[in-house]
Amino acid sequence: MIRFRRLVLAALIPAAALSLGLPSVLAQTPSPAPAASASPSPAPSASPAPAASASPAPAPAPAPSPAASASPAPTSSPSPAASASPSPTAPPPAAAATPAPVQTADPFGLETTLEAKKVVMVKGTANWDSAFDTLIDAFKALNTLLDKQGIKPAGNAMIVYTSTDDTGFTFLAEIPVEQDPKNLSKDMSIGKSPEGKVLKFVHRGSYDNMDNTYEAITNHLDDKRLEAKDTFIEEYLTDPLKTAEDKLVINVFVPLK
Repeated sequence: MIRFRRLVLAALIPAAALSLGLPSVLAQTPSPAPAASASPSPAPSASPAPAASASPAPAPAPAPSPAASASPAPTSSPSPAASASPSPTAPPPAAAATPAPVQTADPFGLETTLEAKKVVMVKGTANWDSAFDTLIDAFKALNTLLDKQGIKPAGNAMIVYTSTDDTGFTFLAEIPVEQDPKNLSKDMSIGKSPEGKVLKFVHRGSYDNMDNTYEAITNHLDDKRLEAKDTFIEEYLTDPLKTAEDKLVINVFVPLK
């Protein structure tokens, strides 16, 4: 059974939601109230109404004139109320209530299908203590070959583990190409990458920390009662020759029996 290299997939899901309460504004109603109390005061001056009963219709005509003189007084009271109206226009903008975007974790154990690609490959053997350095050397050899012949890779670099034990493993380092390179060394060849249905897992971080990823993969297979083949494929989404080791992003494909 393959000795796993493993990493923990940590998924932080910040979900921030901010709610704002808008204060109610009721500042304008009190000021008209005192104005209303001022208007009844001229009403007692309507006492000349008995004179209207003694004399003909012309007597009531002077009575409205004092009422008209009192009417300007209430009109002055709304003006201070209008000056207070700008103060309630300060509520914070509602845009602040927009929720923050939610981060989602990488899919874990996603069923997918690999399509075979033409690849140039090199066979290799490594022990676990210097595993990553050995893989880097294999990728360098392949890239040097392609660069000399002006051939650009047609996909991401891959490692196919063909056998493992407690001390090390054998592997194929593969790079997809669209044309056949020439002058291959004795360990190099042209072939096809793996194909078929697999489970997809994602590793982020250094190669040394992949133990946690493979341990999680093993637990996933046990929980689902699935049996894997003795072949595992790693697809390097970040260039291992140019990316800091702790910034690697690697798809791990597990073919099932």
